[in-house]
Amino acid sequence: MRRKGRETEALRGAPADGAAHAAELVLVGGGHTHVQVLRKWIMRPLPGVRLSVVLDRPEAIYSGMVPGFVAGMYRAAELEIDVVPLARRARARVLLARALRVDPEARRIELEGRASIAYDVASLDVGSTVRGLELAGVREHALATRPIRDFVDRLDAFLARAGADAGAAPLRIVVVGAGAAGLELALTLKARLREAAREAELTLIGDSADLLPGSTARVARRARREAEHRGIRLRCAETVRAVEKDAVLLAGAGERLACDLAVWATGAAPPALLAESPLPRDAGGFVRVRPTLQVVDRDDLFAVGDCAALDDDPWLPKAGVYAVREGPVLDHNLRALLRGGRLRDYRPQRDFLSLLNLGDGRVLGAKWGLALSGRSLWRLKDRIDRRFVRRFQVLDSDGAPARAFPAPGRMGDEEMVCGGCAAKLGASPLERALARLDAPPEDASVLLGLEQRDDAAALALPGGAVALTTIDAFRAFSDDPWLVGRVAAVNAASDIFAKGGRPRHALALVTVPEGRGSEETLYQVLAGVRAALDPLGVSLVGGHTTAGEELFVGISVSGDLAQAGDLLRRDALQPGDQLVLSKGLGTGVLLAADMRGLARGAWLEGAIASMVRQNAAALRAARDGGARACTDVSGFGLAGHLAELLGASGVSARLTLDALPALDGALALLARGLRSSFHEQNAAACSALLSTREAVSDPALGLLFDPQTSGGLLFSVSASRSADTLRALHEAGDARAAVIGEVLDSRADGALVEVLRR
Repeated sequence: MRRKGRETEALRGAPADGAAHAAELVLVGGGHTHVQVLRKWIMRPLPGVRLSVVLDRPEAIYSGMVPGFVAGMYRAAELEIDVVPLARRARARVLLARALRVDPEARRIELEGRASIAYDVASLDVGSTVRGLELAGVREHALATRPIRDFVDRLDAFLARAGADAGAAPLRIVVVGAGAAGLELALTLKARLREAAREAELTLIGDSADLLPGSTARVARRARREAEHRGIRLRCAETVRAVEKDAVLLAGAGERLACDLAVWATGAAPPALLAESPLPRDAGGFVRVRPTLQVVDRDDLFAVGDCAALDDDPWLPKAGVYAVREGPVLDHNLRALLRGGRLRDYRPQRDFLSLLNLGDGRVLGAKWGLALSGRSLWRLKDRIDRRFVRRFQVLDSDGAPARAFPAPGRMGDEEMVCGGCAAKLGASPLERALARLDAPPEDASVLLGLEQRDDAAALALPGGAVALTTIDAFRAFSDDPWLVGRVAAVNAASDIFAKGGRPRHALALVTVPEGRGSEETLYQVLAGVRAALDPLGVSLVGGHTTAGEELFVGISVSGDLAQAGDLLRRDALQPGDQLVLSKGLGTGVLLAADMRGLARGAWLEGAIASMVRQNAAALRAARDGGARACTDVSGFGLAGHLAELLGASGVSARLTLDALPALDGALALLARGLRSSFHEQNAAACSALLSTREAVSDPALGLLFDPQTSGGLLFSVSASRSADTLRALHEAGDARAAVIGEVLDSRADGALVEVLRR
């Protein structure tokens, strides 16, 4: 007998509505259920609750459209739900990391490559993997249907190669798994290859006595006829014991089926997260949940979709339709638990309209034991699937706001002040303030200081060695304090690298918002700082904390050089030198767009990867290339930092717009008129120093003024060594490194930089 929904008290310790970060709600995964919660949160957020989303990858793939993609009916982009802009519209914090383990006692979630996070209430929607991956050769040689993102990408590449070889020998394809997924893939693969004029010999293997185990005999017979009509060989009641590079090995007599592609569609298995977490699991390894979708014996933890097993409904298959219908119940129950109210039970229906794509513009439909097929059913399925996906596609495939998604309202309209290096005070006010100070007392040990301003101060030590020291600080550019701490440390260490030095020690100055969660915020910041410093061998030796209105992180780094002659200064550019930039540009506009829910998840992922990348390898390449002058590019933008080099050296430069390396999405966003809030400040300070015939609206020109957070090194090498230096940068992992221009004699008109197209 089912238990009825029950009343709950508001989450213990939760303050009244309106209090900042009253409770931490964490959604792990971006599956079919969680995207519905995010959409509802956009329309009706819960005051006093901070929502976070943990994603191992930015995009979710709608599984119901995968067979249509295989058949060539959809482009890959039409299957995608970009969860990052959806979450941003819901004002959610986004953590791009794989969840490794849930600790329900400590109420913490361990993440790959970063500090664990705390939750008051959490929900798991992490899908499933496929059974049998442990068999010999399966992981190495078979194409598994999960994770779906990997499956779609790898299959797309295979089909592209197959289509390019039209007329070649027939492809030999083996699909392992005779359930709905395996049957659909066999039928749609056959149709796709036939459309590409590529013959294929396709075999479907299942360990049950017939196709579609669990379906009625009538449906199974209809499915068999459809498969046989297309020339698909059926091998039922067979078991696979291993997969080789070019063959599938059957158990029993050991028959070897030669193949060019083995597709592994053997049914759902629990993901590693469940096996690593001390959670109640059923015989299949899936987390056990109550009708309210709460994990058994854990009121503050929910699980939905394929990763969950309902105790009261053990018959429930792993089908996307159930995950979709769990969405409204999960959203209601999360709110009820957080604020007090009656939780509802999820009551799955016993039968639903199952629609299997036959690959030829028809669908096989089954319900109430009946089976029928036709093009009208395909049109019904197509309409249902497209409508579902469109509800969550905030941006179109080009990254522009999707017409079908509701307008962002106040989120997209309000002016947001950027953080990170984009929040620096402009160069002109800084220079004017410094100029008003009296000259500092003479000190022979100061090699670089207020009189010779540079990225770091350089101090002469007895014996000829040099001590380097710098401090950098900025307001948070993200609502992820771990990321802010890590990037702040990477950014500060870059000042030492820019002078050719080795960072050794660091101090942290952190202002943390007052209130509940301040200790956790500080822990996350310092853990992020350590994540950046520890791999460099830099010791965090102390610091200071204060309380304030917003998160502010400052890092002071000291380092050393063996001798003063190794110092890379700003004033050593020479005419004829080539200018090299080690990282792509665009973090300013990408972070600004992300704050408004206007950046694709993959773009944000690329920007983060750039910001957390150390400049140590770039320094080695610069050193080996005989670099003469160097700086790092940060808040004043490329134009501002280049102007500092040129002015100090008494020379000018010619930049090639086409050569400027842009991070993915940066040019598209600049073309749409998006700017970091400090972009215009940089443009106003530098425009008079530029000579250009290019249109002011040119997006590439905008890259010059985009304020960078933790940008790359900008340095000069002789023209004869620039190619080798660029090759060394690429081999070391700085894939976007580029030669962006050359150093010239000073210009009569006083301009420092000439900008032109190639």
